[in-house]
Amino acid sequence: MPQRLAKSSSPYLRQHASNPIDWWPWGSAALESAKKRDVPLLISIGYSACHWCHVMMHESFEDTEVARFVNEHFVPIKVDREERPDVDAVYMRATQALTGQGGWPMTVFATPDGEPFFAGTYYPPEPRGGMPSFRQVLEALADAWATRRDEVTGSAASIVEQLASINQLPAAEQAPNVWETMDKLSAEFDLVHGGFGGAPKFPAPLLVDALLVKGEPASLDMAQRTLEAMARGGVHDQVGGGFHRYAVDAGWVVPHFEKMLYDNALLLGAYARGWRRTPSHDEALRALFERSARGIVAWLKREMIVPSGGFAASLDADSADAHGMPHEGIYYVWNHDLLVDCLGEEDAEWAEGVFHVTTTGTFEYGLSTLQLRGVPDAERLASVCERLLAERQTRFAPPRDDKVVTAWNGWMIDALVQAALIFDEPEWLELARDSAETLWALHWAEGGLRRSSHDGVVSTVRAFADDYGALALAFGHLAGALGDAGWLKHAVRLLDQAIERFGADDGGFYDARESATSGLYARPRDVSDNPTPSGTSSLVSALRVVGLLADRPDFLERADAAARTTWGTVEAGPRFAPAALTDVIIADEARQGLKPAVAVVVDASGSPLSRAAVATWRMAPSGTVIVAGKPGTKGFAHHFDQRPVVRSDEASAGEAEEAKITHASIGGAGQVDAEYDQHADVETGGTVYVCRGETCFAPASTVKGIRRALWSRA
Repeated sequence: MPQRLAKSSSPYLRQHASNPIDWWPWGSAALESAKKRDVPLLISIGYSACHWCHVMMHESFEDTEVARFVNEHFVPIKVDREERPDVDAVYMRATQALTGQGGWPMTVFATPDGEPFFAGTYYPPEPRGGMPSFRQVLEALADAWATRRDEVTGSAASIVEQLASINQLPAAEQAPNVWETMDKLSAEFDLVHGGFGGAPKFPAPLLVDALLVKGEPASLDMAQRTLEAMARGGVHDQVGGGFHRYAVDAGWVVPHFEKMLYDNALLLGAYARGWRRTPSHDEALRALFERSARGIVAWLKREMIVPSGGFAASLDADSADAHGMPHEGIYYVWNHDLLVDCLGEEDAEWAEGVFHVTTTGTFEYGLSTLQLRGVPDAERLASVCERLLAERQTRFAPPRDDKVVTAWNGWMIDALVQAALIFDEPEWLELARDSAETLWALHWAEGGLRRSSHDGVVSTVRAFADDYGALALAFGHLAGALGDAGWLKHAVRLLDQAIERFGADDGGFYDARESATSGLYARPRDVSDNPTPSGTSSLVSALRVVGLLADRPDFLERADAAARTTWGTVEAGPRFAPAALTDVIIADEARQGLKPAVAVVVDASGSPLSRAAVATWRMAPSGTVIVAGKPGTKGFAHHFDQRPVVRSDEASAGEAEEAKITHASIGGAGQVDAEYDQHADVETGGTVYVCRGETCFAPASTVKGIRRALWSRA
């Protein structure tokens, strides 16, 4: 039997290469085989870090009798949803429509033309809880195909027709009312535990960003309470940093333990922006947000950088226990004895209280996840966590999916850039630049972008709209932070190509190229944003940033047109279109005079993290585009023309002077000195020029002056 998946660029597909099931990768060859044999398709969709995907593999896909039946009656196709989000999206819509729910592993049966007629998720090896066994499902559908073919194909055609109408984007003639939308969000806010909805509860970094735009008390409170609850919960890896995918309960206590790069990228950005929106007098909350952000980057550097460059996709939920048996979450949990063995009696007793490690356990087998209680001594907490981490690293680590996904790396690069400037961390900016160089060198191939790579070998799968949008956004912000117009040129090239490849007649965007949908019964298009920004939202954000930096009004007009296609979805369910909601709220602020601005930081030192640059990134309203460089920096349209460094807000444009305040005087490592107050009239050594459209404000060189310019309404 050929092992068609053995050389796949997807580690998930490679995991199934030795199964007795004769798997095919998604593609025309598999569909042609089904047509030639006159049998239906069995399409199994999952991903490497998926716990129940592993369970179904061991229970059913490794069973030789099940495999014999599958191989005889179906053409089985294995799909990595992370590598082929188009295939996943199309069949997820069908699964949700047919069953009322979705998830992974996804199990879809389709005609040789790819039209679905039956779908589900996980099926057990034996009937359980009213659920049929996988073998029973296989036998029933094989029989239906053999004896009631017309009924099956007719059902498939009807399903496809109905899905076409279901998949129409909801329309809206005008932008949603912001305050009515906020009221809808408030109704779903968990007043007890923070976050939105009930169990299972997912992190909501995109919603947090939307709530931070205006910063008025009610929305700021929801954002801060959500960030605090997640930071204190078991969903946060208190010892090693980073966040798990979601909590199985409403109180954030027990996570589903897989760690995804995209979650942590978006959360890093949300915690950095939440920190800058939190008043400096709220020291405990700011410290908690900063700890969460720094933990994400520490985890990223320690565990997620792959040898070829870039960041790995995920860590598995499962790992082996001391006896070599796999268990979900066993790598992360503790009890009294384990703490004592690592810390000694005194520190173990302290840690039990701080992390809420109970005698009965908050997880399984008397073990506890770690939750952060109170405001413990920071030095002691850091020391205890360092020792626990060292001990934990002697355990069997969860497997890592080394696949480098373009969009996810783009979001992480973007978050690293912003966090680096907000927390004054040069090393984070270098980390972002290194990853960006890898992505451009490896994933830009043959005049187009690719979805992923593995072991330094780029996939043949062409990139999707979110890949183009995420990477262009990252390159735009990186260009601005470094004052390096080369990254801006790359971003422009990406967006020019994205508009051509994904543009829809109504001004919006499809998620996949038309040629990439070969074999799919529909071209995927979805403007909802959960848990990552949609392709449309990704491109809208990138078009706005790059349009302002490169002075491309056509990009801004294109962003406006695409944003209009999201209004109906935002109005119907803002919780599930948070990136689009953020754009709506920023536009509402613009109508009130706070139009997205270009802030040009001119500093003679040329340091990307000059005092003026850090001040600007910390204080800028949402939607502001920031570029920093020496006087006369080229490649950013007109932004540096005749803009020198000046001594103070009142100084003339000709009085340039060299920066007198060094990078070290800011405090370094995120520690802001006492004089660095946003209301203080402290010289920064650079000059910031802020323009909102045609309206430009007086150049500012003090912290107080920069804040005034950034928040002045035109």
